Amino acid sequence: MKRHGLIFFLVTILVLPVFAMTLTSCATQEVKKEMGLTDEEKARLEAERKAREEAERRRQTEAQRLEEMKRREAAARDTFLNEHAHFDFDKYNIRADAEVVLRDKAEYMNAHNNLLVEIQGHCDERGTEAYNLALGDRRANSAKNFLETLGISGSRMTTVSYGEERPLDPRANEAAWAKNRRAQFVIIGE
Repeated sequence: MKRHGLIFFLVTILVLPVFAMTLTSCATQEVKKEMGLTDEEKARLEAERKAREEAERRRQTEAQRLEEMKRREAAARDTFLNEHAHFDFDKYNIRADAEVVLRDKAEYMNAHNNLLVEIQGHCDERGTEAYNLALGDRRANSAKNFLETLGISGSRMTTVSYGEERPLDPRANEAAWAKNRRAQFVIIGE
């Protein structure tokens, strides 16, 4: 019985390391088999992964750039439509601050060659309706003529007077009247 125990012990001591080495070797071969890739293949796959990541990064950057361009264009259009050339009481000559506004409008129109606009002349509520319609017409044409001197074709612009009919601010005070004396631009075609 002791002899069987000794034989079992010796077999275990001799076989166990061989078995362990076989298992380790099999495990290594199994990992290689699972990977099944040479170093060159691994390097190629890694390069492809990096190229995909770089392409995705570039795509996202381009999408962000396009989105920023859209935001800027929307802001420029909003400014074009909502920034007005203002006039002094009972006047239609272009003031210095209105000149800056009109130069910006000319720049926008030059960047958008197909843009057609209507220039609307407006007045405050003081004066007769007929007088204010005539003054609004002179204001709209004054703005149009100024833009023509900046190279904008007159065929791209029409004028109309609303006199006192469409105030921006309906209050009856100097601050409201100053807002209402304006040339306002509306896009009528692109």
